[in-house]
Amino acid sequence: MRRTPRDEAPKALSQPVVHILLALADGARHGYAIKQAVEERTQGAVRLGPGTLYEAIQRLQDDGRIEETAARGEEPSNGQHAQRRYYALTDQGWDVLRDELQRLDAIVAHARANPKLRKGLV
Repeated sequence: MRRTPRDEAPKALSQPVVHILLALADGARHGYAIKQAVEERTQGAVRLGPGTLYEAIQRLQDDGRIEETAARGEEPSNGQHAQRRYYALTDQGWDVLRDELQRLDAIVAHARANPKLRKGLV
């Protein structure tokens, strides 16, 4: 029997994409604010360069996981306010993020069950 795309398990998301979706779970943000949120959340361990960030944003939009939305009423800085594009999660984006977090949680649970790894994991 031939497998169809629907039968296949969802492909794991890349680390940058997970962090972008997590940043948007806190509310609509523009690209630079997403970058700042990711760096703050990871204490600088994950740094999104402009190419990585905006390519991922474009793919997420193309896949219907995020959408451009109206600005949140932030104060303009350096005259760039009019140029900023704000992004928000779509319903599909929320579903994809929840699925990915459940997948990652299962991996961590498996690691915690391993006596050799348990000592280093909380």
